[in-house]
Amino acid sequence: MAAAENIVTIRQLTKIYRQGEINVTALNSISLEIQTGEFLALMGPSGSGKSTLLHIIAGIDRPTSGECFVQGIDVARLNESQLADWRNQNVGFVFQTFNLIPVLTAYENVELPLLLTSLNRRKRRELVTTSLELVGLGDRAKHLPRQLSGGQEQRVGIARAIVTDPSLIVADEPTGNLDSHSAQEVLGVLQSLQRDAGKTVILVTHDSKAAAFGSRTVHLEKGELLNGNGK
Repeated sequence: MAAAENIVTIRQLTKIYRQGEINVTALNSISLEIQTGEFLALMGPSGSGKSTLLHIIAGIDRPTSGECFVQGIDVARLNESQLADWRNQNVGFVFQTFNLIPVLTAYENVELPLLLTSLNRRKRRELVTTSLELVGLGDRAKHLPRQLSGGQEQRVGIARAIVTDPSLIVADEPTGNLDSHSAQEVLGVLQSLQRDAGKTVILVTHDSKAAAFGSRTVHLEKGELLNGNGK
């Protein structure tokens, strides 16, 4: 069982992809602990395995061997149905592409995950409004994505990720499509969610300026962890 103070405990995690006749090792015997309430930046060049590691932690991918405990649960051992339920309740996803539905307002995009729950309209409205205010977009609820800047679109994406009140937020290159100013705003929102709302944030990035927003940085290269303890 994972220690109480760690939200994530990874032991000897290996991921091998088969490409034709060739085995490609994306992760090679990784061990890592992430504390509850930490903002961890995962850095590394393209192909280093950082997105693969993030996807295993978030229950999107499965390891070839090893263990990945999140909140004391070995997520790799859950079946697909259990995994889907677990992700919906515990993980908020922020991706490089904003993935907003163009014909829906900011409010309606943020509300989408709540439509899978049994919450009534009043409770949904309360949660959506709170989430939009947390990312500084309370006054943009009725705007369509095309009426927002790229940074605002990504902040809507963050609001959608946190509307179910997940304990873990995973962000895969969330500033990759943004200019410097918008990137700073988005990273500031993630940082405030960690500092003020007690969320655990895991950020995948190749940008050292983005990683500087984290409370700790670990580096991956060719599927291996270079510094398990980070800064």
